[in-house]
Amino acid sequence: MGSKPNVSLMHPIADRLAIQRGVAIRTVSQPGSDSTISVVHPAELSSETQQTPGSLRLSAIAAMHGIVSSLWAGIFVVEPSAKTGIHHHGEQDTVVYVLEGEACVRWGNLGEHSATVGAGDFLHVPAWLPHQELNPSKDRPFRWVVVRSTPEPIVVNLPDDFWAATDPKPIERKRR
Repeated sequence: MGSKPNVSLMHPIADRLAIQRGVAIRTVSQPGSDSTISVVHPAELSSETQQTPGSLRLSAIAAMHGIVSSLWAGIFVVEPSAKTGIHHHGEQDTVVYVLEGEACVRWGNLGEHSATVGAGDFLHVPAWLPHQELNPSKDRPFRWVVVRSTPEPIVVNLPDDFWAATDPKPIERKRR
């Protein structure tokens, strides 16, 4: 058995293809498109995006930076001993990578669940799920890379008493 290209991945000759290890890889997203790689440097991050009390969101991959994408991405910061307001992100799924610090994330219809995340962890927040982030550290912020499933961020800030009937000790998922 020799190594043969997977013909099911090949497209007309007009497409640019790279053949590596017998697999055809398309090298442009659309034939004839002006696709390019976009770089957003830290100084170019913008706070001109929807915010939640107690935190700071900085947009990176967004239309405001001239980047056409089906996603939104940015940085999320909560300072020491702070917590965000209760909120959700409408129809958006959110994926988070924790860069630094530790956070307790509460969620649910009554804030009845919680998980602790730290540097190196990934977190998925489903669409419409009310949640809140808390920074238990007295001296370190936590920073996350956030990617959302639509190009414009959706932030629905809920009233402070949204979870008024909650048990003060939510069910916690321990960090492994």
